This record gives sequence, C-alpha cells and structure tokens, in this order.
Amino acid sequence: MIWFKVYDMFWIAALSLVQGLVNAFDVTARQSLMVNLIDDKEDLPNAIALNSSMFNAARLIGPALAGVILSTLGEDICFLINFVSFIAVLGCMVMMKLKLTEHKKSAENIWIDLKKGYDYLKASPDLASMVLMMAASSLLVIPFTTLLPVFAKDIFNGNATTFGWFESAAGFGAFFGAIYMATLRAGQNLQKIVMMSGILLAISVVALAISPSLILALICTGLAALGLMAQTSSINTYLQTHADDLMRGRTLSYYIMAYQGVLPIGSLLMGYLAHLFGTQVVVAFEGIAGLLIVAAFSYNEKHRNQINFSPLKAR
Repeated sequence: MIWFKVYDMFWIAALSLVQGLVNAFDVTARQSLMVNLIDDKEDLPNAIALNSSMFNAARLIGPALAGVILSTLGEDICFLINFVSFIAVLGCMVMMKLKLTEHKKSAENIWIDLKKGYDYLKASPDLASMVLMMAASSLLVIPFTTLLPVFAKDIFNGNATTFGWFESAAGFGAFFGAIYMATLRAGQNLQKIVMMSGILLAISVVALAISPSLILALICTGLAALGLMAQTSSINTYLQTHADDLMRGRTLSYYIMAYQGVLPIGSLLMGYLAHLFGTQVVVAFEGIAGLLIVAAFSYNEKHRNQINFSPLKAR
C-alpha cells in the first residue's frame, strides 16, 4: 500500500487487525517457548531481560536509522527493509534445535481451556494479582506512549525528528531497564521490583506531563521507559517461573491479553480524553493512576501475606 501510495485508513485498520491476530499467536508461542531455550531454569529471568534488551536496543538505534532513511529514501524503502528483515528471523527459527516436551493435545473446546486458565489464576492469587496489575497499567498508565507524538509536535513544536528523539529516549531508558533485569540473581523479590518500577514509571509520567523543556521531557520519557521495562519484565518473569508447566501457555495468554489486548483500549480511551481535556492533563492523570495501582497492588500483597502466615493458617 505504501509502495503504490494507497493511503486508505480502512485497509490500514484492517491490516492492523490482522497483525494483532497474528501477534496473539506469535507472542504467546514465543513467550512459552523461551523456557525451553534455557538449560538452567534459574537463568530464565536473565534470559527474559536479555531478550528485552535486544528489543530495546533496536528501539534505541531504529528510530535514528529510520529517520535518516525516511528523509533520504522515503517511507516505502523503510517498509521494504522491515519486510526483508523477517528473513533473518525465519532463518534463526529454522536453525533452532529444541527438545520440546510433548503435552497431550486437549480435546476439549477452546472456551473450556480458557476457563481452565481462568480457574487456575483464580486459585493462584499471586499470579492473578500480577495479571490484574498489568491490565490496570495497560489501561490507565502505559498509553502515555501513544501521546508522545503530541508532545513532540504540539507541545514542543517539533517534527518527525523530535518524535525520533522521544522514541530513542524511551529505547535508551528501556535498554538500561533490561540490563538491570539481566543482572538480577536468582531468588530476587520480584514483587518488590514490580512495585518500585511501578512507582518510578508513575512519577516519571507525572513529571513528563509538567516538563517545561524538551530536554527534561526526554529525560522523564527515558526514566518512564526504564520503569515500564522493569515492571513488565518482572511480571513476565514471575509468571513464567511460578506457573505450572501445563498451565504456562494459558497463564501467559492472560498476561498478553492484559498487556497487548488492553493497551489498544487504553490508548483509545486516553486519546479521547486528551482531545477533551488536553494531553498534559491526561498524562498527569495517568501518572497518578499509576501510583494508585501500585498502592492497591502493595495492599493486596501485604493482605495476602498476612493471611498466608496467620497463626490460624499455621495450625
């Protein structure tokens, strides 16, 4: 469509829908497959973080490189390079040699399988709280990223290059967040990391909303991305290391629904509210909502631990 200059919003939306459907299978399979790529399961948190660091290193380098190509060769060449890059991905997957544990294929209806995943999470409050926190953040906090172009163009009177700086700042912060996660030793308190990273994310988003200068806004974007990276990686790692082998795929399906499934709804909601009340007001609200979400998560964890370790429970 880009190559032939067919700019039709309906077909762009349709292709986005197809891409979302593909990602629903792709992301779930890749996340579930990761545990089979690691010989020592204690290395799983570091592996997840290293995987995220590669993704965010690309986010750091990609916008700068794409900006040069876009301004010199055009957007059609950018899409062509993106298309060709998938050949390397497919080649790597063909070369993988995995020893996969075969599980008996379920003969039940997919909705029954989905309900089993729900029942499993309901019986595992520690996993459920992580998924719920991810859903709440995706709905009310993480959509600040979709408003970054507004900061670049309207608030700081910039252009595509300015937006590239915001993307690079986000990639820079997320990269350092991934490096931090990759250095964690086995047995770290992931719940604490989830709470601390959530606080950093929320405060940075509020600071971004009231930033008087572009430099300060870029710094706040980087810090917010660092917190977001640490939070999502911690939740992902906790779910992968605490879910039963037979239920890991279903658990991660709920995680992906809570993250990538809820995020478009949150982005639409926050975009509409930004149209009504202004971008900076809405982004500040997102940061405050993030603090409330962390407070609710912290209260739930404390209350759950008190129940688990009460004298009555001990008897």
